[in-house]
Amino acid sequence: MREHGGNLDVAQQRFGGAAEDWIDLSTGINRVPYPDVAVEPRQWGPLPSRSEIESLHHVARQVYLSDAPMVAVSGAQAAIQLLPHLAPRGRARILAPTYNEYAAMLSAAGWDVAEVSDLAALAGADLAVVVNPNNPDGRRHDRRELLALLPHVGRLVVDESFADAIPELSLAGEAGQPGLLILRSFGKFYGLAGLRLGFALGSAPDIAALAAMAGPWPVSGAAIAIGRRALLDRDWAKATIARLTDDCVRLDAAARSQGWTLLGGTPLFRLYETGDALAAQDKLARSLIWSRVFQQKPGWLRLGLPGSEAEWSRLAAALSV
Repeated sequence: MREHGGNLDVAQQRFGGAAEDWIDLSTGINRVPYPDVAVEPRQWGPLPSRSEIESLHHVARQVYLSDAPMVAVSGAQAAIQLLPHLAPRGRARILAPTYNEYAAMLSAAGWDVAEVSDLAALAGADLAVVVNPNNPDGRRHDRRELLALLPHVGRLVVDESFADAIPELSLAGEAGQPGLLILRSFGKFYGLAGLRLGFALGSAPDIAALAAMAGPWPVSGAAIAIGRRALLDRDWAKATIARLTDDCVRLDAAARSQGWTLLGGTPLFRLYETGDALAAQDKLARSLIWSRVFQQKPGWLRLGLPGSEAEWSRLAAALSV
């Protein structure tokens, strides 16, 4: 398995403790999840109907301010794994550094893959990938600059997995035109990654092809019920964005107290230059707080945001040691 956050099994092997003892800040998953997750027994029994899936699509279009064709999938990762089979193999260019599954999936499927460092270098690609805002550094790209790429690439994939808290970045309203494919994650912002829910928005031919590959039941009845309820709760989303914004300031201040430098981030995670990320990770891990390090960047440490006040207190205590 490629290097990812959420690998608490590694943390436990090295530092002990049960999974429930740990504060997992190694991911960008909201640690104050959407609270209303009760489902009726019937949503676990029969397979979801086409009309139920379409009702989820209808709600998601309202929230994403888009009337484009859409398919719900079991997390944005599911769409990434289907992506190499959406078109004949060719030149794939990925704006990097970024989420490592894109290069891996495309390379395994026989694409000519290269990672590039600026938007202009994506021109000429049969498939261009931009994560906006980016993971792990939070780099943001102007909507107009991304749209200007469309005539110069065969297909532009914009991964907006972390855009829920920064909705003004989204190109979902432009989806539907040829060559543009938008991926959205549900689980990160709503703190329900285990529900396995995401969406792809794009042109009718692209969405039809993805839907055919995803199969007749790409998401569960529980994911449909909880997803609809959470997406429609705009008051919760507004309050969550405000809380996350304040918590980023709080976490950045704690990092500065350690002499760490903010490199970037989103409202769901922050990336710091620590000088020695493994040492910083070990320091936190001794208090059963897990973080994300990067093999190719020995100084980089990524932290999600603590949830409860008890978690903030534990983090402060760990940093004070």
